[in-house]
Amino acid sequence: MDYYAVLGVNKNATPDEIKKAYRKLASQHHPDKGGDTNKFQEIQTAYDTLSDPQKRQMYDNPQPQGFPGGMNVEWNVQGMDMNDLFSQIFGQQGHPFAHRRPGKQTLRTHVSVRLSDAYTGIKQVLRINTDKDTKVIEINVPPGVKHGDQMRYDNVLENAILLVEFVIMPDLKYDRKQDDLYSNQSISVLDLIVGTTFDFITISGKVVKVNVKPNTQPFMQLRLPGQGMPIVNTNKYGDQLILIKPFVPDNINQEIIDAILRNRGN
Repeated sequence: MDYYAVLGVNKNATPDEIKKAYRKLASQHHPDKGGDTNKFQEIQTAYDTLSDPQKRQMYDNPQPQGFPGGMNVEWNVQGMDMNDLFSQIFGQQGHPFAHRRPGKQTLRTHVSVRLSDAYTGIKQVLRINTDKDTKVIEINVPPGVKHGDQMRYDNVLENAILLVEFVIMPDLKYDRKQDDLYSNQSISVLDLIVGTTFDFITISGKVVKVNVKPNTQPFMQLRLPGQGMPIVNTNKYGDQLILIKPFVPDNINQEIIDAILRNRGN
């Protein structure tokens, strides 16, 4: 797979050009907007590789990978050539046979997970194609898993250990930072002056009534404690933060305008 072609950039593209192309394509093909999940995963994988200087260098200058004794072995996980994937992303140390234990091989792959599924935790089915047959396995994705987290699964493949790196797909509403979530909320400047309330739907699906005090300043952040992501291996949660983004209503009553003019400068 040509990651540059996936993002529609040339091989000399700057990091800013790569990021700009990724954001445009991710918005167009995001599954929450009806986009194709496989296409979105291709875009995400391409960006994860090309946005990281070390991974990009390894992708641009792949090292040949071989099996001791001259025998070539190809693994295909979720339709991806693992020999190519390991050389592009993990380098020599990521090759399936670079880490061997007596009697067991160590395989690596990455799995894309929606943020909402990372919140609840899910069972993920993986289809692994070898040169002999296809194996379908199921792994548990724990609640609160983060982008870049790696998990080891010892008993899902015969004579093999599976190491999975998780890729958390961007969400249209929630921006994650560690265990906290960040969202935007547009509020009329008039409501910021007099105060208001609005309903906010958290990632858990809970509807929280949020109070905005009178004279709230634009671009303040409101915090909803415990409404963020689960903290792995605990019963605790991060927080949800809401950035207030002001807007001026299209139609404002003339009496309100007159009142503002009379009090301007007071």
